[in-house]
Amino acid sequence: MRAGVVVAARPGVEELAVRAEELGLHSFWVNDTPMVHGDPFVALSLCARATSRIRLGIGVTSPALRSAPAAASGLAGLNALAPGRIICGVGTGNTARRTLGMRPTPAAGMEGFTAALQDLCAGRPAEYREGDRVSDIRFLHAGAHVNTVDPIEFVVAALGPRAAAVAGRRGTGLISFGLLDPTAWHALHDARRQAAPRDSDSRPGSYVVTSLHLLDEDEDPHGDAARDATGHLVLSLLAYAADTAADTPAFADQLGPDEREAVQRLLDRRGTTATAPDRHTKLYPNYLGRIAPQDRDLVLPSLMNTLALVGTRDDLLARITTLEQAGIDELLIQPVIDPPTEMARLAKLLPQDMRNRRARRTL
Repeated sequence: MRAGVVVAARPGVEELAVRAEELGLHSFWVNDTPMVHGDPFVALSLCARATSRIRLGIGVTSPALRSAPAAASGLAGLNALAPGRIICGVGTGNTARRTLGMRPTPAAGMEGFTAALQDLCAGRPAEYREGDRVSDIRFLHAGAHVNTVDPIEFVVAALGPRAAAVAGRRGTGLISFGLLDPTAWHALHDARRQAAPRDSDSRPGSYVVTSLHLLDEDEDPHGDAARDATGHLVLSLLAYAADTAADTPAFADQLGPDEREAVQRLLDRRGTTATAPDRHTKLYPNYLGRIAPQDRDLVLPSLMNTLALVGTRDDLLARITTLEQAGIDELLIQPVIDPPTEMARLAKLLPQDMRNRRARRTL
C-alpha cells in the first residue's frame, strides 16, 4: 500500500513536504478549510518549488468555497509548477462550509463542479452558470503559468453511495476521512463501479485519511500518548455531531450513549449549544489541530478504534492489509504531535519495497 500525509496549509509547510519526499512517501496533501487553515494554493506552490517527485494534493475543495474558473486557474497554476504531480480532492464542503455556519453543497452541485474542473484543467471548454445565466468558458490565456497538458488526478470525497456514484460517473478516485471499515469501502467501490460507464476500464485510486499511532512495548492503547495522536480525529467527529444534532439528528442517533454524552460535554465545554446560531465559532477553532490535555477525556476508546489506527506493528500491518484487500490504494495520515517523526514511522511501517509492489500491481 502507498503512503502519504495530510497537514494543515501554512507557510513553512514545504519543509514537511521535502521530508516526506526524502522518506519516499507517495503524496503530500493540505486541507482546504478557509477561516481555519491557510490557503492550500499558496502552501502547495511552496511545496511544488521545494520538491521534485512527491505528488501534491488538495483535500478537499468544493463549489461552495471556490468557483470553477477560480479553482481551475489555481490548479493549472500548480500543475505548471509541478507538472503531472497535482491531485485535487472535491467534496460537498461538509466541514469547510460548517466552519462558516453554512450547509454543504448538494451532491449534484459537487458533480457539476467536478466536471467543470476536469474539462477546464484539460484545456476543454466548460459550462459555467450563475443563477439563470449560463455561458461556455475556457482558458483565454496560455504560457508557462498555465499547464492544461499534464493530467491532474481528481478524487471525490465520499462516505456513502451517492458521492461514490459521482466518482463513478466522472471517472475519479475516492477519498474518505476516518473510514476504516472494509465493508463500507467495498460498498463505496461497488457504487462507483455501478455508476461508471459500461465501457470504462479505468481503476482510479482510493485514499483513506486517518491517524496512526505505533504503540511502544506495554503501552496503553488508550493512554495519553495514543489519545493525543488520535484526538484531533475524534474531536472532529464530536464537533460534527454537536453541530448537526439539530438539523441532522440521524447522525447523532448512530452514536452510543457514552458518545452522545461526550458530544454534550464538548458543547458545554465550548460554551455553546446545539441550536446556537454562532456555535460554529465555538466548535471549530483549532480544528484538526493537537488537542488540549483537558480534552483527553473526550477521546473515547470506541471512537479511537473506529477512526484511527492504534496498535503494535503487527496489529497495524494486519489492519492495513485488510484495508488494502478492500481496495484502498493509499493510506494518508494526519500527524499533529511531531510530524517528521510520525512520517518517518509511517515510512518504516510501510517499507519502500512494499509500496513499490503495490504500485506495480496498479500499473
